[in-house]
Amino acid sequence: MNIYYQSQLPLPLSSDKVCHEKVVDSHFPTQLANDLARLESFNKHLYRPNTYLHKWWARRCGSTFRIILKHLVDDFSHRGYYDPGGLDGKIILDPMMGGGTTLHEAIRLGANVIGMDIDPIPILQARASLSDIPLRDLERWFTEFYDYLASALSSYFITTCPDCGQISDIQFTLYGSKRSCSCSSAIFLNSTILRFQADGSNVSICPTCHEIVTADHASCHSRELHLLKEKTDSSCKECGDSYREDTDIPFYARYVPVVIVGQCRAHGLFFKKPSYTDLETIKSANSNRPIFPANDDFRVVGGPKSDDLIKRNVTSYLDLFSSRQLLYLHHCQEALSRIPTPIRLNLALLVSTSLEFNSMLCGYKGGDKRRPGAVRHTFSHHAYSFPVTSLENNPLFPGKISGSILNLFASRIQRGRKWALSPKERMIDTGKMVTIEGEYDIGTEVSDYNSLLSGKRRFLIQQGSATTIPLESESVDYVVTDPPYFDSVQYSDLAAFFRVWLRGFLPDEADWNYDTSESAVDPHTNNGNGKYAEILGHIFQECRRVLRKGEGRLVFTFHHWNPKGWTALSLALKRAGFLLMNRHTVHSENPTSVHISYQNALKYDAVLILGLDEIVSAQKWIPPKQIDKTDGRKFCQDCATFLGWILSSALSEDEIEYRWIDVMK
Repeated sequence: MNIYYQSQLPLPLSSDKVCHEKVVDSHFPTQLANDLARLESFNKHLYRPNTYLHKWWARRCGSTFRIILKHLVDDFSHRGYYDPGGLDGKIILDPMMGGGTTLHEAIRLGANVIGMDIDPIPILQARASLSDIPLRDLERWFTEFYDYLASALSSYFITTCPDCGQISDIQFTLYGSKRSCSCSSAIFLNSTILRFQADGSNVSICPTCHEIVTADHASCHSRELHLLKEKTDSSCKECGDSYREDTDIPFYARYVPVVIVGQCRAHGLFFKKPSYTDLETIKSANSNRPIFPANDDFRVVGGPKSDDLIKRNVTSYLDLFSSRQLLYLHHCQEALSRIPTPIRLNLALLVSTSLEFNSMLCGYKGGDKRRPGAVRHTFSHHAYSFPVTSLENNPLFPGKISGSILNLFASRIQRGRKWALSPKERMIDTGKMVTIEGEYDIGTEVSDYNSLLSGKRRFLIQQGSATTIPLESESVDYVVTDPPYFDSVQYSDLAAFFRVWLRGFLPDEADWNYDTSESAVDPHTNNGNGKYAEILGHIFQECRRVLRKGEGRLVFTFHHWNPKGWTALSLALKRAGFLLMNRHTVHSENPTSVHISYQNALKYDAVLILGLDEIVSAQKWIPPKQIDKTDGRKFCQDCATFLGWILSSALSEDEIEYRWIDVMK
């Protein structure tokens, strides 16, 4: 039988245990949570702009965590989703804060918060985005910063309009991958079609003369040194050999410039074949390619994702950037050193996150009718992917284009700061955005726990593993978090792409030599070895220790197809002595996201509400005989129900693993 505990009424008191009920134990507006999450998951950065200063992976919907926190509110008049506040004076801990969703949502509701993470990027992002810095100060310093960069580097990013010959800004440069067979070499592109026009015509590149054409160019008999081929031409018709890239040269040098895309003030967007002057500009940049300190700071360390770099003989992160991009980074580092610390923290994170749109790992998607934008960013697949057509962006482009630092400042800082002072939520029935009066997504940073015992919207940020939480026992009201994924998605390994630069920008703002051995997901190994359960078990034991007895709750989201993931979670929670109070299933992922398309990825999360075993009344969870794998929502609900039964059972750890495997057959 597949029966679930479904009571929406207050939980009954047990005869032998005192029950301190919270609303979240018995009630959760699943339909509202799903409706809001479905909207937010398509454009999370637009719904919560102040939390998106820097790239981080697998962020959960802020609306889901707002609902979770609202159901920890004691005062009924403040429990409504669109009601302001409600957690004044409460202390909320997120021991694995990642993108910082819990902290931002709790601060809005008036709580004082503690955030922990072993990785420095979440630490820096939370401190920067939650700090109350006047926007006018950020704007003034950014203007000086940008003007300095433009003065030093703009000559590297100019070309001439093919129609009028006027000096114009380069928007981006397209490169083809140079590959060789036994008898010759060729330049490869994803497609020779560059843009589908509104009138049905195409902008294309001629594969023989490399000129940009808008009509049939089949009569061209000119011949370049290298023929252009599309990526489907994997082998040479002359010798029969497969084409291969030269991995003995730096990664950036394996690409050849083939198209300049610019903006003319008179003629607008244009595509052109690189002229002699354009090629000389690139050559000049290569001659002036900056030399960074010859130490291990930029060395690629092997890991589940970074091994893909090493396999292609990319051993330094420096090689992932063109010479113009490295010149940009060199001057950024120089300019940042002269900016005051609070402002420098924000601008350094801005430069770092701009690298997602400014590396030679960026691809081109401008030809797609459905996606006319230019840049396919570095981590669109949550992994290192190696484009056939590489796109070198202009980070200093004076207009608001994808990936330019001007555009990112407007969206990540200006828009984020304005929203923080007047947060908005979408009304489901009307679709309109409404301001939540009296809420603010900013706070005051403190350096010790005692400063959290009064006032509201105070935050304490600590870098380190939550296997040891530097707090007194029974010192926090609630723990609300989102644990790292069981395996596969190696955030820390991928984040090294950014860390190597932030370390130079902000050498004294974090511990850059932190020990990764206490990370629940080891950045250097695939985590099928039981470490996840061990580390997460220690973290949950610490959560148990610091939670106030009685009303204290541990609430988090989780999903995974693999029974090993649920087994590890069960063991971690059981070792810490938690029981499941309730579970709910909510939408979590945009189904069209590139990294999960066609991957059979789960698009739902289980929201798990847990209490301490010596305090709460044990729920009578009835386990499903078989977990339904045909529907993601039902699958998560079945797994959560089975987890509840496991936690209240007397099964041994070996039996727990066997039961999970058996129920998921």
